[in-house]
Amino acid sequence: MAIIALLTLSACSGGSKDEHISLTDANAQTDAASNQDNSKQEDSNSSGIEVDKGSRNVEITLPASFFGDQDAEQVIEDAKSKGVSEATVNDDGSVTYKMSKATHEKMMKEMKDQAVQSIEELKNGEDFTSIKDITYNDQLSEFTMIVDRVAYENSFDGFAALGLGLQGMFYQAFDGVPSDKLKVTINIQDESTGEIFNTVVYPDQMKSE
Repeated sequence: MAIIALLTLSACSGGSKDEHISLTDANAQTDAASNQDNSKQEDSNSSGIEVDKGSRNVEITLPASFFGDQDAEQVIEDAKSKGVSEATVNDDGSVTYKMSKATHEKMMKEMKDQAVQSIEELKNGEDFTSIKDITYNDQLSEFTMIVDRVAYENSFDGFAALGLGLQGMFYQAFDGVPSDKLKVTINIQDESTGEIFNTVVYPDQMKSE
């Protein structure tokens, strides 16, 4: 997920000078944003993604846990090599991206496009043959997997729901949804009868597994 985030942010850096992406000190930027804009959206859980939407800029902070065993400094260097203009690792190991609202919108569109491409590959690939179609809403908070029920129940195609759940939560988090509000509902529908015979909800499903 961290690699996807960094690649997405890097891809967005090719715009105009007003739409560049930089990494700055989180504390100073957060103080400024809180004084200038009451519309700030922030994840109250420090282990999650934080998104601050100011009057002109959007600030995204990735927690240290996003980088796993990778050295954060090296990840930042890799991001710079792909077009990120500045990079700073915060004291707690997190990384803060600051960008214009236009750049954030562009980033969200590219993330949506990547998600749609993954869904198409899921539907048309050879790994999950029981899945016939997948529908979804604009916020990627609800999906419906239309399947051949018999084939689905006699396979491991249910793992596809995990991928959809992660895609949806990832997209919502970068759009400013607090971690305690993230929710992705996935309905499993029988192609022949139209019956929804199973529903899984993420992240609740991950806690029960």
